[in-house]
Amino acid sequence: MDFARYRSLDAVAMAELVANGEVKPAELLAAARERAGEVNPRLNAIVRPMDDIADRRIAEELTGPFAGVPFLLKDLGHDYAGVPTSAGCRALADVPAGEHATVVQRWLDAGLVIFGKTNTPEFGSKAITEPLLWGPTRNPWNLGHSPGGSSGGSAAAVAAGIVPVAGANDGGGSIRIPAACCGLFGLKPGRGTVPHGPREGEGGHAGSSVHGVVSRSVRDTAAMLDVLRGPDPYPAYLPQAPTGRFLDEVGRPPGTLRVGVRLESALNPSPAPEAVAAIEDATALLTELGHRVEPVEPVVDESEIAADFLVNWFVKAAVAVDEARQHYRGDDGFEADTLVAAELGRVTGTVELERSRARWQGYVRALVDFHREYDLLLTPTLARVPPRIGELGLAAWERTAAKLTARLRGGRLLRRAGVVQKAVFANLSWVPYTQLANITGRPAMTVPLYWTPAGLPLGVQFVAPLGGEALLLRLAAQLETARPWFDRVPDLG
Repeated sequence: MDFARYRSLDAVAMAELVANGEVKPAELLAAARERAGEVNPRLNAIVRPMDDIADRRIAEELTGPFAGVPFLLKDLGHDYAGVPTSAGCRALADVPAGEHATVVQRWLDAGLVIFGKTNTPEFGSKAITEPLLWGPTRNPWNLGHSPGGSSGGSAAAVAAGIVPVAGANDGGGSIRIPAACCGLFGLKPGRGTVPHGPREGEGGHAGSSVHGVVSRSVRDTAAMLDVLRGPDPYPAYLPQAPTGRFLDEVGRPPGTLRVGVRLESALNPSPAPEAVAAIEDATALLTELGHRVEPVEPVVDESEIAADFLVNWFVKAAVAVDEARQHYRGDDGFEADTLVAAELGRVTGTVELERSRARWQGYVRALVDFHREYDLLLTPTLARVPPRIGELGLAAWERTAAKLTARLRGGRLLRRAGVVQKAVFANLSWVPYTQLANITGRPAMTVPLYWTPAGLPLGVQFVAPLGGEALLLRLAAQLETARPWFDRVPDLG
């Protein structure tokens, strides 16, 4: 199968061809590998090939809705028994997983052919994908720019046509940010829709991190959500159980929606002209389709929610580093900014942490009140074009100073010096819109409606009420029909 034919198919179409006997899984895998061989040396999207596993897989009799379709896991949270999950961290590079993650088992049960793992920043802690362990992943639309993060490797692989859909997860925007950077559709499911086991009953704090995919077609994401959704034995509560298939929502009219649009953010009161243009373009398209769009005031205290998000993120970093030290002694197994984040987490007091987490319910209530008046919240996904490779990294002297400070347990000094406030701005000012949906557990999606004059994609984000995945999919399919993006291909030769 040549690349033009392979690239013209989404995962649902590939599975149909396999089911009808028109294409063999080995042909699809060969096409995926050939494309990876051509472009991955330039992109660095796939960092851990799983060729032997894939070869054994296609020799089996595959069943399920995606039988025979090539697929890639993210090297964070997508444990495959016997294969290391590095989480982008040198300390974990050679530590094999003891069992399949629940979502990985569901992908296997769906018949997918897994042939590799994709790049991610260390512990998924950044909105760029440039770990020291594997090196940077590059954006297929412009190799000088980042594909975003933390699912940057998966997004680059899908945008480049290596696979039609790939595994991803989202703890603060890590599905939506790279999807927006790479011109893809990315839906973050709501809390409780997709299981997180078996190692954890829920991801992040209170289920703020969730598993999903990045894809080129809305129906691929919908069909993947049907594969992933549903309870498993491990959560401490019974997750929501949607009725009907998400795939059936694709093509159903969304009705006339009232959409509240928010452009400015406390962390970035002046978004780049490209982000403004993306919102103006989306507003015009929504209006043309009959929806009502109007500007709204901030739904929550945006500075406070960013600080509360990072307080919890720092504590999680401290736990992640401590757990990784069971396999690796010494600070050289970790990146400097990870050690600083972990040190800030260690000096976070229990009262401060509990007060921060208690405010999360206030954000939930504020968004519930918002959705009583509006069906959806619309924002840019990114406040600017994807950054250039290396633009947001630490200088050599900063890495040295950060490691020294962490080694000397200087977390309290860092706090007094205002490092937390600086970290808030540095980490979130170009992506200030995505964390709200994680903290509140609401489903959210980015839709690739806009490309800049320079040829870089820039998505727009929609946030729905709890249980609103079906509504998002209906609207996304309507937008996909009105402004098709599937056939846009980056020029990689």
